[in-house]
Amino acid sequence: MAELLVQAAERPIGFESAIPARHSLPDWVFGEDDPDAARRGMDALDHLLAYRGRPAAEIDDILADHPRSIFAHCLRLAAIVRDDNRAAEAALAASVAAITAAGATASDRAHQHAAAAMLWLEGDTLALEAYGAIVAAAPHDILALAVAHALDFRLGNRRLLRDRVARAIRHWDRSLPHFAAILAMHAFGLEENGAYRQAERLARRALALEPGLAPAIHVLAHVMEMEGRAEEGLAFLAAHEAEWAEGNGFAIHLAWHRALFHLQRNDVGAALAVYDAQIAIPSSPNLAALADASALLWRLQLRDVALGSRWSRLSDRWEKMRLDDARPFFRVHAVAAFAAAGRRSAAMRVLETLPRVDISDAAQVSTEQALARPVCEALLAFAAHDYAACIDALERVSHIADRCGGSLAQCKLSELTFAEATRRAAKARLAA
Repeated sequence: MAELLVQAAERPIGFESAIPARHSLPDWVFGEDDPDAARRGMDALDHLLAYRGRPAAEIDDILADHPRSIFAHCLRLAAIVRDDNRAAEAALAASVAAITAAGATASDRAHQHAAAAMLWLEGDTLALEAYGAIVAAAPHDILALAVAHALDFRLGNRRLLRDRVARAIRHWDRSLPHFAAILAMHAFGLEENGAYRQAERLARRALALEPGLAPAIHVLAHVMEMEGRAEEGLAFLAAHEAEWAEGNGFAIHLAWHRALFHLQRNDVGAALAVYDAQIAIPSSPNLAALADASALLWRLQLRDVALGSRWSRLSDRWEKMRLDDARPFFRVHAVAAFAAAGRRSAAMRVLETLPRVDISDAAQVSTEQALARPVCEALLAFAAHDYAACIDALERVSHIADRCGGSLAQCKLSELTFAEATRRAAKARLAA
């Protein structure tokens, strides 16, 4: 099955060096007639797809100079929804209003983007249906595809994470801008469905087309981690470090992968050194960076590694974050930090923001939401050395634990905690 899905991206297309000019406007650009707005918009799109630079700020700058640029407004909507930036709801509303006010001078596609972004305010699922419909009708719309891909990931739709891009890429070839970006998306969907050989092949092809493409580097790190290729993974990340360590949205996350490779080699000291130098960075206050920090320290705690004041310092950073409307995935990682640091009251405050969900009726809510409270209860129990309660909580959700709102590598935290809890509880059968 995976081979069939990858065939479209693997068909012969001639010399890969014949890549289109970066600023040739694709056919889906929404009625942009200002050359400066178009050029800068394509730059921002490049950066948005490559997770490079500060595309949101670039888009705001374009709109400051060209407030009626429909292309820039659609870019801003996509950036906000893809990045789940709830703090930017006012900017989203402003861009929707600008597209609506443009009326017939804005393309139908632009109005579809505006409608999809408005649905995001009501939830990821509704937004995904709308962005998915755009992609189905217009598979060259890389902006809609990038948002749908991110929403599939957040919602744990692993099959669609693979299949949506697989269907779209049949309409693509190297003559289209951003072909490397869609190859990287397809590779990630394949990796998350266990098709590691195909994922690696496409990710390497994307890197050949666009050297330094961080999403492709990220896919290869995942493949090597899932296949236990720690030595190769460390060498690969070192060889490409100049391309990922600064100036892109994957910098801290790829450092996290580096630390995981060290843990696969049982080199705890090296993993801690990576944490201190590349992950525990106070100037990176976003939730994803803090989640990577929590996930790594928790893995080290499971190994009884002495962590000094690291949990306390990380908890200080979590305490400064607004968590009430954060995704459950991030709240779970905040609870991990608070529980490990002995800040039970802070952990309980976060726990109380998570609804109690009937797991037997989890289809009525997102799997991420259904998992969050039981996993938090398990982490709190583990930190309190109540391993029986930890085991009980995780057993109840073991059938959906691989859909935590993150990647398979990130969802492994529950599995590792369960295994260590069974060992400490001397439950030999469960541990085995």
